[in-house]
Amino acid sequence: MTGHHLCATARGPRRSTRGGRVVDQQPRHGTPAPGDGEQRRGRRRSGPAHSALAALREGVIVVVAALVLSLLVKTFLVQAFYIPSESMEDTLVEGDRVLVSQLTPGPFDLQRGDVVVFSDPENWLPPVVEPERGPVGDAVVGALTFVGVLPQNSGQHLIKRVIGLPGDHVVGEVGGATTVNGVAIDETYLKPGSVPTEVAFDVTVPAGSIWVEGDNRQRSGDSRYHQGGAGGGAVPVDDVVGRAVVTVWPLDRITWLSRYGDVFLDVPAASSSAATGG
Repeated sequence: MTGHHLCATARGPRRSTRGGRVVDQQPRHGTPAPGDGEQRRGRRRSGPAHSALAALREGVIVVVAALVLSLLVKTFLVQAFYIPSESMEDTLVEGDRVLVSQLTPGPFDLQRGDVVVFSDPENWLPPVVEPERGPVGDAVVGALTFVGVLPQNSGQHLIKRVIGLPGDHVVGEVGGATTVNGVAIDETYLKPGSVPTEVAFDVTVPAGSIWVEGDNRQRSGDSRYHQGGAGGGAVPVDDVVGRAVVTVWPLDRITWLSRYGDVFLDVPAASSSAATGG
């Protein structure tokens, strides 16, 4: 008996021979071709609804990534601040936004002439009345400020220029130039029309602290006006958030903030015993 061999064959269009030629017969109308169902389902998946969903998903990923990156940058590198007063004119004016490097102090040392942002050390500022935004508005503003998208308001911070480092002997006489470690400084950053000081002072900056003053001296409540406080007007270095390095807003005021190193070029270093509190 002859055995039957079973062969696995792929199903496809029927073939016929016409005049010695092999011709593929197309499916009859109404008969779905192989794969038609999968193609229709693919078209449904790639329709307008699917495109909108993909765009929304991509947008969410981009926003979340941007917020995470902003938070990391704020935490480790820079933070934005809003300038609310005229105390640093003409270097900074009310409404400016500045970026503050948190690497100073830290990996980089503070220098005389640095413009620094610091936490209110001892009630230098009056209480701040926040605008009414409602619970949702406050939460949104707080979250965006926390991640660094919105600038930190200077309501709990101040921005001034460093005049004296730890151990420096800083003297201001009414009608005269300020001296640091016995050297008179020509403060070219002062607002035109300002005088170095209208309040006399003679201080040795405590260890771990700095002496700060505004560039608009007659409109700045700085170290000179807080000599009766616990630090004698000096600001603890631990309260310094960082060094303001650039003005980023408004666009016509974008500029790097100079340290004016030439102003302090001839100032000698403080004695080591004074700088360490010895």
